[in-house]
Amino acid sequence: MTQTVEAPASLSDEPVRRKPPKRAGRSLSTPRWLYGVMAVGLIVVVIPFIWMVVSSFKPEGEVRAVPPTWWPENVTTENYRHLFTQLDFPRYFLNSAIVAVAVAAGNMVFCSMLGYALAKLDFPGKKVIFALVLGTLMVPGVVTFVPLFVLTTNIGLTNTLPGMILPFLAGPFGVFLMRQFVLSLPDELIQAARVDGAGELRIFFSIILPLCGPAVATLGVLTFLTSWNNFLWPLVVATSEDKYTLPVALALYAVGQNATKYGLLLAGSVVVVIPVLAVFLVLQRRIMQGIAMTGIK
Repeated sequence: MTQTVEAPASLSDEPVRRKPPKRAGRSLSTPRWLYGVMAVGLIVVVIPFIWMVVSSFKPEGEVRAVPPTWWPENVTTENYRHLFTQLDFPRYFLNSAIVAVAVAAGNMVFCSMLGYALAKLDFPGKKVIFALVLGTLMVPGVVTFVPLFVLTTNIGLTNTLPGMILPFLAGPFGVFLMRQFVLSLPDELIQAARVDGAGELRIFFSIILPLCGPAVATLGVLTFLTSWNNFLWPLVVATSEDKYTLPVALALYAVGQNATKYGLLLAGSVVVVIPVLAVFLVLQRRIMQGIAMTGIK
């Protein structure tokens, strides 16, 4: 008579628990030393800005003190009072805002148009034009500075705000950025619009441009930042005080022949930085999306 031997309950009832296989590569968790490196990099980047803000409330003598002090011993707002009362600050700020906003808006529209044409339209010389756009990315801006100034002078745009705006309404980087983004959009949307009888302008403004929100926001912030901080071109084009932008006015009034007014310069730098930080914080999410989706590494 045979007897059946039953397996122990502990072996038959409980499911077998298997350990997850170890990956041959590196661990999924971020190494602690990487956090340390990023923290050090953050401190190195942030400290100059903190020192700039803190030192803008110091008297001129304390700003020049050697060794320098971190916290102001005598807090004063004299630098900001001098900036807003003795200088024509509203005029300089308005000039900078008009130039920066106009340049950013022009790049967002015209670079998007050029990027759409190079990405989705077929026409003779398309590859040659795109190669020229890439080639101009490698040309320093100083090389074209003199011809651009001569052209601006010949058409009578010297000492005018349009003379500061028109030469920078479209740039090769913006064309490349928008072209890369438009390439990722499906062709079926454009073909369906053409079947419905829509023209190219309507396709661009009704379909392409709304879908390019992240890339357009990225381009707008980058061009706004570049134009807002532009110093050399407004310095050459503007010949009267009423056309000065904020960086030019600060350089001319804070940096004198005898001595530099560092307190005034630091206070003006704080005011110049605030609009840029505000624009970046408002459009931060779209900027990250635009950089990630256009294939820029």
